[in-house]
Amino acid sequence: MALKATVYKATVNVADMDRNQYLDATLTLARHPSETQERMMLRLLAWIKFADERLHFTRGLSAEDEPEAWLRNDHLGIDLWIELGLPDEKRIKKACTQSEAVALFTYNSRAAQIWWQQNQTKLASYANLSIWYLDDDQLAKLSAFAARTMVLQATIQEGAIWLSDRENNLEIHLTTWQQHA
Repeated sequence: MALKATVYKATVNVADMDRNQYLDATLTLARHPSETQERMMLRLLAWIKFADERLHFTRGLSAEDEPEAWLRNDHLGIDLWIELGLPDEKRIKKACTQSEAVALFTYNSRAAQIWWQQNQTKLASYANLSIWYLDDDQLAKLSAFAARTMVLQATIQEGAIWLSDRENNLEIHLTTWQQHA
């Protein structure tokens, strides 16, 4: 018998001072049985960084042809493709040709550093690709926020993300590895 996804609900209040974007949203995150809690919370953080009422989670790990989340425009084009992990260049090329902008969030210190050294030169040719890295320590602290029902407040200012709930406060600094033009 196949294992089912675990459903998480997040009520999020985002105040993005950098983009002058303010949004309250109720999100449903389906955590695939093979997905770690850390990865699921990084998906949520990626959504928070680009918060928009049209930004939606996709089938993620269950669909090889879709990103983790995307922002589609009124013409069904993809304005933003959000990817997690350490994808191969073929997948990044596909994302960059199908979308106006691609945001990649990398994690897992040892593997990410090696992946970046091997791919940095090739990926620099993708003008619409941004890559951020979240170190293991910050990812572990972010994971502490995970609960089946979450109520989160997020403030983004000068690139820093302040995240809080009833019990935790965290200042997150993503390391920019590549910023699109």
